Amino acid sequence: MTNTRAAGETSTPLATLAVPEQTRAVTRGVGRLFGDLNCGVLTEFTLKIGRRADLVALDAKGVIHLIEVKVTVADFRGDEKWTDYVAFCDHFYFAVPPAFPHEILPAAEVCGIIVADGYGAEVLRPAPVRALDAARRKAVTLSFARQASQRLHGLQDP
Repeated sequence: MTNTRAAGETSTPLATLAVPEQTRAVTRGVGRLFGDLNCGVLTEFTLKIGRRADLVALDAKGVIHLIEVKVTVADFRGDEKWTDYVAFCDHFYFAVPPAFPHEILPAAEVCGIIVADGYGAEVLRPAPVRALDAARRKAVTLSFARQASQRLHGLQDP
């Protein structure tokens, strides 16, 4: 796992943080990973079905990665919405902290696994490829562009 810290960042053991802070840390690490892979990254990406994926990454070839962050076993077991996400991406991953029990995650033919903390992430198991059809790819890509531009505009003109 890449552990690149910016000046002034300190290391806090992930497990000692409250669940929302752990989630933010894992999300940050995954964002850094996909950014390093030259992908555009958005958090809280709203899908056409109204559900929000924790992260979406769009690479230079138009490949769409959706990532669901889970930091507790209870959160994973209590959330089956992720099954709706796989129809909107080429690659689906669960991102978890290092201490998360990987054996409870779905099988390799269902999802990839990313292990992350607040400083970086590593793909532990690649996601299976599910090539989107052209119409769905275009719709998701346009949604990515629209949501990204709306967020940028919101920062410039709140």
